[in-house]
Amino acid sequence: MSSFRAAYDEALGQWPGPVEAVDLPTPYGTTRVNSCGPAGAPPLVLLPGGGATSAVWGAVAAGAARTYRMHAVDLVGDPGLSVPEPGRAIRSVPDLVGWLDAVLDGLGGLGARGPVTLGGHSYGAWIAAHYAAGRAARLGRLVLIDPTQVFAGLRPGYVLRALPVLVRPTPERMRAFLGWETRGAALAPAWLRLQDASARFPAVRPVTGPRPDLTALAAAPGMRVDVLVAERARCHDAGRVARAAGAALPGARVEVLPGVAHHALPLTAAGPIAHRL
Repeated sequence: MSSFRAAYDEALGQWPGPVEAVDLPTPYGTTRVNSCGPAGAPPLVLLPGGGATSAVWGAVAAGAARTYRMHAVDLVGDPGLSVPEPGRAIRSVPDLVGWLDAVLDGLGGLGARGPVTLGGHSYGAWIAAHYAAGRAARLGRLVLIDPTQVFAGLRPGYVLRALPVLVRPTPERMRAFLGWETRGAALAPAWLRLQDASARFPAVRPVTGPRPDLTALAAAPGMRVDVLVAERARCHDAGRVARAAGAALPGARVEVLPGVAHHALPLTAAGPIAHRL
């Protein structure tokens, strides 16, 4: 996978300032975390969407790493530099929660102090929402960036478009799908090259399951929740997501970001995202 590693390093090379890479041990394998920002700043942990890798957060880091110690995580089993433990695949939501517990424990051992802000995009937001539903006491804030399968289901047309990429990914199929979903948005060239290389990455089937039960999270004292929705997302109806988020989490700040699509959000709306963190 030398081509993947070269593309991964190139994408990380676009980040502002120095990036510290660390491999944290967990029961499900080692987890690669790329960190930047002041060492003593409040911790911000970001989970990428499926297949996007931690490198997708580089543009967000330009703003967020001024006030946070930002930790961008490669999902175990997904494209990236996390390495699954043989015979210990993550197969369920409780496994994901246990894995993220170990990641946060590891970051604490590296000096992360104070309430954690946990954020995620797309599938990463689904993981973050499930974690917060059961571990609100470990978090100071939750930021869900165009979460999928949390407040509304996927549009059938989106699923049909995505199936060829999921069944037999190729660079051409991935580029065509991203071009369709983002409506031709200009995406970072280095990240696109990483997506090309990811097409042949030996990833495992991601964990799927029900929407998280957010009842306890809605009642958690002192928990701040922000939900950012992509107005032009093709994967779901932005208005429906926003309304459902407001109903499920009455105290949350729900905002629809105009003119941006789902997959482009961390790359082309990095400024608005960082401003709201």
